[in-house]
Amino acid sequence: MKRLFKTTILCLLIALPVFLLVDIGRYFFYPDVSLLKKNRPGKTAFMEHREKVWRSKNIKKKIRVSWVPLSQISPYVMKAVIIAEDDKFWSHEGFDFEAMQKALEKNLDQKKFKMGGSTISQQLAKNLYLSPTKNPVRKVKEAILTWRIERHLSKRRIMELYLNVAEWGDGLFGIGAAARRYYGKSPAALNAREAAALAASLPSPQRFHPASGSRYAARRAARIYQIMERRGIVIREYDEVVQETKVKETAKEEKTSTEDTGLFQLPEDFKMP
Repeated sequence: MKRLFKTTILCLLIALPVFLLVDIGRYFFYPDVSLLKKNRPGKTAFMEHREKVWRSKNIKKKIRVSWVPLSQISPYVMKAVIIAEDDKFWSHEGFDFEAMQKALEKNLDQKKFKMGGSTISQQLAKNLYLSPTKNPVRKVKEAILTWRIERHLSKRRIMELYLNVAEWGDGLFGIGAAARRYYGKSPAALNAREAAALAASLPSPQRFHPASGSRYAARRAARIYQIMERRGIVIREYDEVVQETKVKETAKEEKTSTEDTGLFQLPEDFKMP
């Protein structure tokens, strides 16, 4: 009996590394990330995960997603997201080693495994193909996929994919769906403050989306906007003038609409024969 038990344990010790090697190694070849050069991804791993969570809780909801070309997305969105998520996006090759080192040091101080320091390329790999779970094996898979994504896709395409597959609220995927849900407009019409608010939600979009009322999200959005202002991405005076003009135009349209409606109102003492 003891011999059988020892044999079983030995087989498991041999099989486990082999399984991990095969499980991790397949990501060097599969999936074919080069297809993303021209094709839109289908249902992502994160979308499937969200649906699985809903089913486990017997929640009847549907994924909301829309695709918008990068040319039809406000430049403020891309710049706010880079500031919030990956300030070295244009210069690194998929990994920000300085940010990863700082995150590792923080983890060691707090005696927990939470990695951090992920780039937009890493987050894209995770969103498309992996799960939100935090463990070393998943991080290795993520690293392999990130390396392959950076080799096959341009930075512009990586950004376009990320903005269209990122989650911006519970089951709300893609900047197009987010812009219409929170601001009732197309992503091309988003201004700097709206872009900052959306970018601020990305660490935890279910908790910090623009409609959540979160103080943390509001402070984070304010910091992102301040950085945009400091870098000359947005000029506050110009931004304020644009906002005031929009408010006045909206008020004027509403007034005109009311006046036009009044022209066709019957007198109070008018009675039908």
